[in-house]
Amino acid sequence: MKTALVTGASSGIGESFAWRLAARGDNLVLVARSEDKLAALCSELGREHKANAQYVAVDLSQKSGPKTLFDEITSRGLNIDLLINNAGFGVMGDFVEKDLERQLQMIDLNIRALTELCHRFLPGMRERRRGEIINVASTASFQAVPFMATYAATKAYVLSLSEALWDENREYGIAVLALCPGVTDTNFFEAANSAPPGMRVMQTPEEVVETGLKALAARRGHVVCGWMNFMMTESERVVPRSMVTRVAGKALRKQYKGRG
Repeated sequence: MKTALVTGASSGIGESFAWRLAARGDNLVLVARSEDKLAALCSELGREHKANAQYVAVDLSQKSGPKTLFDEITSRGLNIDLLINNAGFGVMGDFVEKDLERQLQMIDLNIRALTELCHRFLPGMRERRRGEIINVASTASFQAVPFMATYAATKAYVLSLSEALWDENREYGIAVLALCPGVTDTNFFEAANSAPPGMRVMQTPEEVVETGLKALAARRGHVVCGWMNFMMTESERVVPRSMVTRVAGKALRKQYKGRG
């Protein structure tokens, strides 16, 4: 029986991963800032699926957060078979107009915490010659996105890191996947004080989770969720990067320019 650790598990894609993994019988360690939400979710998973679900309430955007989490997992005597780095958030709007500290906090969570957790949990997976990691990236990983500049850059990092780790760790029996959803029906845009970009198909968290688990089982290095999103990212490969960036900027300028 696998033990899965899911960050950002209190809502959205992370919560959907928790439900899906509990349904298939995995043991769970759920991680987020809100202890109340995590406790309630663990209770629900126990009632519905008789899942062995426990939680760690920690803020991974704090520099001490990832080590605190790893030390807690170690103290509980747990071996993590599946690490899902889902915790993250976005800042939307003009780069100069948005709060600097908030953007740096986003970098700390989306990049630093994810990198540290991979680095801390991979040695144990190598020793056991097995393990799986899903790093949640984005369709924004594939291009620069004006008015989502820092967020898209963090997700480009996640995609690049994940694909490199995919190759480095194959010989140890470890699968690493960058999961790249597009617009998804979560509280992402609400948390970013924004609205979803227009003219984009919105997927459910459950659809994203199912795509990710299938791609992980196939030992893929990355997967784009949804046929339309896949076609969009593939089309960006055959036109100049400057054109892709200008088209994205034109589409988002009216929506995000000057928003608080």
